[in-house]
Amino acid sequence: MKFIETPLLRIGYKEWNPEGQRTVVLTHGWPDSLRCWHHVVPFLVEAGYRVVAPALRGFLPTTFLSDDTPRTGQLSALGRDMVDFVQALHLEKPVLVGHDWGARAVANACGLAPGLASHMVLLSVGYGTNDPSQALTMEQTQLYWYHWFFATDRGMRVLREDAKGVAQHMWDTWAPKGWYLPHEFDQTALAFNSPDWPEVVLHSYQHRWGHAPSDPYYTADEALLHPAPVLSLPTLVLHGELDGASLPATSAHKEQFFSGRYERQVLKGVGHFPQREAPSKVAQAILQFIA
Repeated sequence: MKFIETPLLRIGYKEWNPEGQRTVVLTHGWPDSLRCWHHVVPFLVEAGYRVVAPALRGFLPTTFLSDDTPRTGQLSALGRDMVDFVQALHLEKPVLVGHDWGARAVANACGLAPGLASHMVLLSVGYGTNDPSQALTMEQTQLYWYHWFFATDRGMRVLREDAKGVAQHMWDTWAPKGWYLPHEFDQTALAFNSPDWPEVVLHSYQHRWGHAPSDPYYTADEALLHPAPVLSLPTLVLHGELDGASLPATSAHKEQFFSGRYERQVLKGVGHFPQREAPSKVAQAILQFIA
């Protein structure tokens, strides 16, 4: 494990093939950890890429530098963290790949800093879906039950008292049954063993729907990201057809947000965790897109 400091964080990350000529940054989602990329990385390394995978704020081993920093989870903060991470490592136009929260982080980073990346790949999340006033079908509203639950006193208490149990329920219901080994979940859940984790998670979902105030530190970034800016970099979206958290329809018909090359693939038989459920398909799709 390596570490790099940004203005607010000490970010833990793993790196493979540091001599690679081009860099791919792989960013995990919620509730997951940088372990989620372990079966994708070998394909990228074999193709000659340097690969870097950071842990998001709130997820170990990443920590805040100061006890006084608000444990903000708003999506603009995730985007700013990604910009800071790329700049701290002096990465020159890396390929940014993100799943779930990681997808929102890399998309917002590209909105905050045009020209930051050469390509972007989003897994299980559609761009332009950060707006609290967005239209939602009743089916998607039902799947977002935890968003609303975390805005209640009971939901906050449950997450703080049983982070691992909440996360495992998501794993059990967001993809076809039996898709993961219990040992892998147990190892991944170690990343949630931080007092910062529930606070960042709660603020993220509460802020997303207007139930928590914004952190003033990100006022300028919020203005840049709302409404969602049109992005010019080549973008690929990968979405599992059996996603039990975000329906594939939520990532459809987003072409208006992209002025450059834009592609979208729906992966048959795959749920919310494509990089874990179908790593070879995900790796090959990424490699073909960025070649």
